[in-house]
Amino acid sequence: MIKKIFKYFGIFIIVFFITSIVLTIFYRWINVPITPLMISRYFDPEIGKLEKEWKSLDEISPKLPLAVVTSEDQKFEDHFGFDLEAIEKAADYNATHKGKPVKGASTISQQTAKNVFLWQSRSWFRKGLEVYFTFLIEIFWSKERIMEVYLNVIEMGPGIYGAEAASQYYFHKPAIKLSKGEAALIAAILPNPLKWSASKPTPYIRRKKVWIMTHMKYIELKEINN
Repeated sequence: MIKKIFKYFGIFIIVFFITSIVLTIFYRWINVPITPLMISRYFDPEIGKLEKEWKSLDEISPKLPLAVVTSEDQKFEDHFGFDLEAIEKAADYNATHKGKPVKGASTISQQTAKNVFLWQSRSWFRKGLEVYFTFLIEIFWSKERIMEVYLNVIEMGPGIYGAEAASQYYFHKPAIKLSKGEAALIAAILPNPLKWSASKPTPYIRRKKVWIMTHMKYIELKEINN
């Protein structure tokens, strides 16, 4: 019986690894049709909708990728999926601020891996799978592809996924026409798009928008100098 259990477990592991690698390679060229989060939100009686429209990077204002990098992951182009310095700082903060909301350090690559392949939870098992899939997309996808997938699957509002749906929902315009301020507002709400709105920003979101726009200039200058 024990031998059979180990045998079937071994088969399951092999099938999982093969399937996950093939699926990751497949998504290198084929657009992600739907994600676990989209499905769960659609069947959530408080949301119950799914609005999305895939756009390539050249169909999205370049101000939006810059805004999300500024807000979410300023080392996106340099790291291999993980910002170790940010993880260390987040761990120190959480250890000394117990009882307060947990501070995360997920990179854009990690968020993309989580949204495309996994369900929403805070278990160590799911976090381990997130690390695994993050490595896979960093190996098989380019940074441009990671950003493109991220900007098309990330939740940006109640039942709103991706840059095009968010741009139409908040500003009634295509994503290619987003202004710098509008891109910064969308980036500002990403940590909690069900709580905040880009079209009706709270004072906190307006302050964050100003911060993002200011630091977007620094990143642009850095790219020019490099």
